[in-house]
Formats: sequence, C-alpha cells, structure tokens
Amino acid sequence: MIEAPEHHARRGSALDAMVTVVVLLALWQGVYGYVGDAAIAPPLTAVQHLAAMLATASFWDHIMATLTAFAGALALAAVLGTLLGLVFGIRRFAGDVAEPVLAGLYSVPKVTLYPMILLMFGLGMGAKVAFGLIHGVIPITLFTLSAVKAINPVLLRTARALRLSQFETIRTVLAPAVLPEMVTGLRVGFSLTLLGVLIGEMFASQKGLGFLIVNGLSLHNVKQTTAVILMVVLLAIAANGSLLWLDRRLVHRGE
Repeated sequence: MIEAPEHHARRGSALDAMVTVVVLLALWQGVYGYVGDAAIAPPLTAVQHLAAMLATASFWDHIMATLTAFAGALALAAVLGTLLGLVFGIRRFAGDVAEPVLAGLYSVPKVTLYPMILLMFGLGMGAKVAFGLIHGVIPITLFTLSAVKAINPVLLRTARALRLSQFETIRTVLAPAVLPEMVTGLRVGFSLTLLGVLIGEMFASQKGLGFLIVNGLSLHNVKQTTAVILMVVLLAIAANGSLLWLDRRLVHRGE
C-alpha cells in the first residue's frame, strides 16, 4: 500500500517536532547542569511544579488576567495596525512619510514610555493593554503597509476606473491581496504584544504571569519562575501554531 504524500508529510513534521523537543530539553538540562539550582530549575522539576500550580485556583486567576489583557491588546493592535497599514498604503505620500516615522518609533525602547502610560491609565488592566498595544501595533502596520505598496498597480487603477470608494477598494481589492502579509504581521504582532503585556505586569501589577515571574525572582523562588516561564512558552507555542494553521487554511488553501 502506497502512503499518501500528505500522510508522509505529516509524519515527517511530527518527527521533526519530536526531535526539536528532545533537543530543547537536552539543552535545558545542559544549562541547568552548568548554572545549577541558583538560576534555573531542571525540566522535570519545572513540569512537576507547573502541574502543582495548575491545580490551584489562584494560578488560573493569574493566567486569565494575562490572557484577558493580551486578548484586548492584540485585538486593538490587529484592527488599528491593519487599518493604518491599508490607509497609508492607499495614500502613497502619507505612507512614505509615515513609514520611517513608525520605524523610528519602533526602535525606541518601550520601557521608557511606561511612566507616561501609568500616568494616563493608572495601575491595572488599562496600562497592561496599552503597553501591549504599543508593542504590537507598529509591526502590524508596517507589514500591511509594505504589502499594499507591493500590490500590482493595475489593481488600484482598475478600482479607480470602477469609481470604488476608499472603503470598497480596501474591502474588495487590498484586503484579499495583502492577506498573506497581514497574517505574517499578525504573527509578529502577537509575539510582541504578549511581550508588552508581560512587561507591563512585571512593572506595575499584582496579578498575571508577568507578576508571578517577578515575584519568583524577588523571593528567589527558582521553581516558580521557571515553571511560569514554561507556561508562557507553552501558551506562545499554542497560539503561534493556531496562527500557522490559520495561515495555511486561509492563505494557501488554493495552492
């Protein structure tokens, strides 16, 4: 019986994933062997401690606090970044002016803006969402802007010839054409938005995974810090896997 190509590809992907996990665990164990208990917990200990934390209601409260702030920040970053990228892409002069400005703002360390965000939003959810938003919105805007600028000019000339409004041009011409780059920008924005939310929780929050990481560091609780970082990594891997699946379903299904 001849094995179908897609089944062979899935088996190869699963094998690659298993090898990657084994290599990462080996590296983790090697780092632990080098630095010892003072800096990091070994893989088995971290997994056991994470399982114990997952059995408590308080830990789930911290997880939900982080996920709630992250979901709000990512939704705002995705909508705002996509709209700005599309508008700047249509208005070429505005895009040429905005692109270097956004790239310059993106290079500014976001931590320097945190005191201003605290003054504007105070402690709590608003500050975390805002801090996540400023991390994620610029890369999504830049990816979308670059994608629109790379569109075949014939498409835009056709839209003008048909006298489509700006909204209709975005909906029927630009959005489908730039969908692959938009998904890529969303994946990049996802990672940076999560980073922003975690940093926000580290600086001024009494709840969330970022707070638990800082709390573990201040108490020199290496097991807690390593377990929470492992939880963040697992959440990031799951979300990125979902975005990759969405990319393949929506962007490459016709290939």
